Amino acid sequence: MNNIYPIKTKVSKQQREQLMNQHATLIWFTGLSGSGKSTLAVQLEAQLHNLGYKTYLLDGDNIRAGLNKDLSFTDEARIENIRRIGEVSKLLLDAGVIVLSAFISPFQADRDQVKKIVGSENYIEVFVDAPIEVCEQRDVKGLYKKARAGEVKNFTGIDSPYEAPTHADVVIPTGSLSVDESIGKLMEFVLPRISPR
Repeated sequence: MNNIYPIKTKVSKQQREQLMNQHATLIWFTGLSGSGKSTLAVQLEAQLHNLGYKTYLLDGDNIRAGLNKDLSFTDEARIENIRRIGEVSKLLLDAGVIVLSAFISPFQADRDQVKKIVGSENYIEVFVDAPIEVCEQRDVKGLYKKARAGEVKNFTGIDSPYEAPTHADVVIPTGSLSVDESIGKLMEFVLPRISPR
């Protein structure tokens, strides 16, 4: 870390937020594969965009196809994957943008690290809570079937653990709530926190 001297800009995060008329916040969706993280993040972003908020959505498969394509699915690689996403989210928040991130992020320590990276006042954790049986029934990508057959290794919920959040800001039980009901609950929680301060 020697010889690194970050520049001091003349435009602050607060000034960017003021210009955009919003509080830059990271909305972090966590849950098993198939729980509905991406579905909810996509729908929530559309709703916020329609209300005039400036947003950006980071999704697991998109990040893995580019920025983090060098990472595998071992525990160590998953930790690094989430760390990098936390750092990218921090940059976007500094730009004044509301960031929606949809990642399994199975380990509590990693989610805590992201919260620390971006600041707890800028972080909303959404636990998309669906029983593994429901996720397997959905299995839109066919990944559970492959994992059960041994074709996919280190699959969260099958042969790799998922540590469910114990202190999530919002819990969305997608096994019992419709998408519209889930979005209604999210909007109720999120809107006051992303409004200008």
